[in-house]
Amino acid sequence: MTIRWHQQRQAVVDAARRMLADGLTIGASGNVSARLIAPDGSSLMAITPSQIPYDRLCPADILATDMDIEPIDGEGIPSSEALLHAAIYRRRPDVGAVMHTHSTYATIAAVAGAAIPPIIDEMVIAIGGAIRVSGYEPPASDALAANVCEALGDRNAALIRNHGAVGVGATPQDALAICALVERVAQVFVFASFLGGANPLPDAVVDAEIALFKMRRQSAPASGLSD
Repeated sequence: MTIRWHQQRQAVVDAARRMLADGLTIGASGNVSARLIAPDGSSLMAITPSQIPYDRLCPADILATDMDIEPIDGEGIPSSEALLHAAIYRRRPDVGAVMHTHSTYATIAAVAGAAIPPIIDEMVIAIGGAIRVSGYEPPASDALAANVCEALGDRNAALIRNHGAVGVGATPQDALAICALVERVAQVFVFASFLGGANPLPDAVVDAEIALFKMRRQSAPASGLSD
């Protein structure tokens, strides 16, 4: 049987399995999606299903929906945070993939309500500055999606209050790399707090690195995977 969007679904599966293997989540928690471009130019998304452990996931399990979470292809229930993914794609046409993790140190910062300042050059260049924390709203709600979009802004990552983290990129692998970086930066931030606090980078350096971040994004190819 031919599976529509097989390559795109495989990319979501690969990123989800790596998310689990790298300890960015456990079991079937968290979620991954990729933007799909339909023949008419509209945006759809391929998203992980609810309650299937990632180590058993295969491309046929990945669901294709429109941005109202109406099914296009596949059987099963989309991730409970599908509204969050759709909201990000609507707000950010530059984003081609979204990953939501429950990694330990990022979640510690999210539970503490502690935004992570620009403390490492790599995070500013890749993420676009500080990692902000969204206001709390119940999981899988429109309000949570709106708050996370506000915290994300034009950056590539945000913390979800009392919940976890979200990272975005052009592809699922790019979003995975951002989430891995968020977890590393969060670990440094938490450990630095035991030694008197995390010292931010100088403002002039942050401004220059944010300019580089924006320049790279503007020169990147359009996001989304065609059928």
